[in-house]
Amino acid sequence: MWKVKLLEELSSRELLGVLRLRIDTFVVEQTRIYHEVDDYDEVAYHIFYQTEHGVEAYARVFQLDDHVTFGRVVIKESLRGTGQGKALMNHILATCHNHFPNQPIIIESQEQVVPFYEKFGFETIGAAFIFEGTPHVEMKLE
Repeated sequence: MWKVKLLEELSSRELLGVLRLRIDTFVVEQTRIYHEVDDYDEVAYHIFYQTEHGVEAYARVFQLDDHVTFGRVVIKESLRGTGQGKALMNHILATCHNHFPNQPIIIESQEQVVPFYEKFGFETIGAAFIFEGTPHVEMKLE
């Protein structure tokens, strides 16, 4: 079942599932040592898909300066390529439009997933940069 919740609305089991998926992917799988949990978690809308097997897809959406952004986009490794990414993006964009109407969406995308975001109308706006040891680019959707 798809859910959209603020931090204070998450149950302890939901929070544990979200953090487990994020750490398994962004720290362990991508071998990056950094602070996975940050202050944006306190103000973000947490979008996730949960089954009896745990949290299988996740992203967070929040206001940043004069635009809305999202990040920590992740699909459980065994479910990649099954269409869950498209479903997650549809929920991300709906959350952006419902909670932050008429605002541009600007993200920092890992370079390897730029083609995925381009399918949803995002355009690269700037040169590549390194963030937490991984090449990224800024992308925008009007």
